[in-house]
Amino acid sequence: MPEAMALEGAESRLSSSFPVSVIMQKSKSDNVWVDEIWDAIGVTVGEQGDVDIGKEKTSIIILQQEVITQYLNTGFNLELFADECESYYYNLMSSTSRCFIIVQQNEEDVPVPFLVSLSYDAAHSYLEGDEIVYAVDLPPELYRWSEAFILNHYAPEKKFKRKRTNWKQDVSRQPPDKSHQLSDNGGRKHSL
Repeated sequence: MPEAMALEGAESRLSSSFPVSVIMQKSKSDNVWVDEIWDAIGVTVGEQGDVDIGKEKTSIIILQQEVITQYLNTGFNLELFADECESYYYNLMSSTSRCFIIVQQNEEDVPVPFLVSLSYDAAHSYLEGDEIVYAVDLPPELYRWSEAFILNHYAPEKKFKRKRTNWKQDVSRQPPDKSHQLSDNGGRKHSL
């Protein structure tokens, strides 16, 4: 019970956005037709007070070796919305919670991240729109933050089985309503 009371007061302190950075990796390909392979390999989190909506997105090389180069793409804010809580809930309840990174190809065919989300529904809608979506493991800090957000904004609906009506026993023995009679041509004829 003390946890529930603590969560009620947490709603005012709980932010709906969290600063994150995306780690993208470029590696050389063994395929004759493809020079390089791009992949999102993770999400790092910033301090919750660091949210700066106007902050420009930047890309910094953090590791460079013979066959791979890793880039840290900064300036993202992971935002949660109360109307998408069901999607977040199912993401957290899955065996492996994921963070979805939506990217667009620039002029040089390099995937550039533009959105980070925890919503299955948002990721699926971008996939249907032919965008590239990467799924990476959800960091523990984001898991705890999103869990608190969901607990404050969402209660899953209890599943129940619909009770079927027994139509044989439920037949009413009332005479049919005579206010509507069929006309000769099959249409409805209203008597006044």
